[in-house]
Amino acid sequence: MNVLVVGSGRLGRYLANMLDEEGHDVAIVDENADNFRHLNKDFSGITVEGVPMDMEVLKTAGIESCDGVAVATPDDNLNITVSQIAREFFGVRNVVARISDPAREQVFKKLGLKSICHTKWAGEAMLNALVRPWDDRHLTIETSTIGFRSYLVEKRDWGDTPEDLARRSREVPFVVIHSDGSTEFCCSRKIPLAEGDKVIFSRIED
Repeated sequence: MNVLVVGSGRLGRYLANMLDEEGHDVAIVDENADNFRHLNKDFSGITVEGVPMDMEVLKTAGIESCDGVAVATPDDNLNITVSQIAREFFGVRNVVARISDPAREQVFKKLGLKSICHTKWAGEAMLNALVRPWDDRHLTIETSTIGFRSYLVEKRDWGDTPEDLARRSREVPFVVIHSDGSTEFCCSRKIPLAEGDKVIFSRIED
């Protein structure tokens, strides 16, 4: 893919480096050229210094031939503006923007823009680490993230089914791992839970 990354802070550089390592054609834009020095030494993409909202700067970075644009500056308002420019003026349909304020997610959705809220992700991860005795796992497909968590069945749950547990939360039971290591998927079967069983729950996080 031909990808333009807007913003060469930690997130922008990390993304640009990953894309470059995977063999994609990458251009990265930032107002401060010093930020480019922190890219990988073997970074083979294009660096363009300039104001991200400047149409000529974006053209110089090759936005007119881009397959995708990632807007990763620390300024939510700037990210919204640049995302709209990429979609409306340059016709790039695959645009993803970083946002810090979870309340702005709805603004992006109303504008038809895809966003990743790192504050929300970090907050949920810290909550899980503090108060939930399980390790979460996440699977991201495009901009949708599915979370998985493991729940060790408590004594009060013995004899219940995964569906019974699901009624106490907003999650969907995915699979049961029995104490002997065998597994059963939670499709339509009512699986009685016993001591030592674990239930893997799934949920849409974004």
